[in-house]
Formats: sequence, C-alpha cells, structure tokens
Amino acid sequence: MTTLVTGATGNTGRHVVAELVRRGETVRALTRDPGAAAGLLPAGVELVRGTHTRPGELGKDVFRGVSRLHVTVTGGLAEVGPELVGRAVAAGVQRITVLWGGWVGPVERAVEDSGVEWTRLEPQEFMSNTLAWADSVRREGVVREPHDFPSALVHEADIAAVAAVALMEDGHVGKAYNLTGPQALTASERIAVLSKIIGRDVELVRITHEQAVERLMATGVSRADAEYVVGWYAKPTEDSTTVVDTVQRVTHRPARTFAAWADEHAERFRLPA
Repeated sequence: MTTLVTGATGNTGRHVVAELVRRGETVRALTRDPGAAAGLLPAGVELVRGTHTRPGELGKDVFRGVSRLHVTVTGGLAEVGPELVGRAVAAGVQRITVLWGGWVGPVERAVEDSGVEWTRLEPQEFMSNTLAWADSVRREGVVREPHDFPSALVHEADIAAVAAVALMEDGHVGKAYNLTGPQALTASERIAVLSKIIGRDVELVRITHEQAVERLMATGVSRADAEYVVGWYAKPTEDSTTVVDTVQRVTHRPARTFAAWADEHAERFRLPA
C-alpha cells in the first residue's frame, strides 16, 4: 500500500515522510518542485509534482494505488480542501490524517464527512516557530516579542510520529489528538535554553502589539491573519499552555524537549564562523 503525503517538504511533512520510510512504508510525496525535494527527503520516496491547494490540476498518477493520505492544512486550502478530499476518496483512499489549521474548518469537516477512517492532529505551537528569531539572534543577540506567556510547544517530529502511527496502526479512527511538548515555556525560558546551547547571551526586547502585526505583514501576511496570530499569543488558550501526554500515549515514547529541538537547530542561531 502507498501513502501520499501533501506538503511533503514542509516543517512537518518532511518528518511524516521520514517516519513512514523508517517504518518501511511506500511513500509518495506531493511537491511543487520534485528536483529540490529530492535533496530533502529520504531515498526511495516517489516524488510527484503538484500542490494540494490546486487539486483540480493534479494528474491521475497522484492518487494511483494510494490507500492512505496525510493532509496538512495550509493557507489557501480551506476553499479547495473538500475537493482534494473528495478526489482522494473517489480514487480509493481508505484512511486520512489531517494536520489542522488551528481550528475545525472546511477541510477538517470534509475529512470527518468523507466516510473513510480519519484522525485529526491538533498540535499547539510548533517548536519550529522559534526559527523566526534566528536572524535577530544571529545579528543582534536579541529576540523581539510583544508577550512572554507560556506555550506548550511541540516538536514537529513528534507530530509526524503521531501521524505515522495513526496512518499505519488501528485504534486511532475518529480521534482528535491535542499535541504538546513536555513543557510549557515562556519566550524568556526558551531564550534561556537557546542561549545556553549556542553559548551566547540573548536578550528579550518587548515590542508593541502593532509592531508585531506590522512585522508579520512585512512578510506578506494579511492584516487580518497577522492580527489573529499576534492576538493568539496575547490571549493564550488553556489548551495552548497545558501539557498533555498524547505523544507518549500514542507513540510509546516521551515527547521531545525544546532543548533537544534547539540543539538540532543551533547552527541556525549562531554567527557564521
């Protein structure tokens, strides 16, 4: 059987691919640029050109022989996601994992209503969001944030591990899994961990809500989306700050720590030699 992974070179998608390959599964990766993806994904992965945000343009071979599907809800998918799910089910997909977009929207509902086995992954903040600090840490030794609330960040590889289990093993059908790491850490606490690992003092500089919104908008994010993201940090939910043991219960091993993540990505924060 073949598993199709959308967003295969993204923060979580590439980990899903790697975890499935590690388990000996046949994986087909959907990617805009197969040539670039070849250097990022394990050997033996079948690369197919396309994007899940344009399901009408996907060739017939994309779903050929596919029995399992992993979907990452990204920007632009809400409007066309139900079409993607419909095409997958019509082609014979029997099980779907969906990495939600932060709430139960059109794609998540389409998966629930698809008539096939499904599991929804509901991670809290990704540890990889910390990479947004990399440039300012390297250049200035500072992190600029408007808030210093705790967040139960989860490692992307743990999200992928739960996805792989739900795709390959029984017992997870119809489940919505809240996923966190093993600690809820404030920005200051994350900075302290990062400082120790890179061997350099890093300072937290507080900025205003509007400055944070404008910073996101400068990257191409709409004001509405920027306000939503910054507002989420301003008023964290109970789920986003409460540690749960879902990763350990599903994968039978402890969730990875932020220190482990920081050690893996330390060179991204260090000055060039």
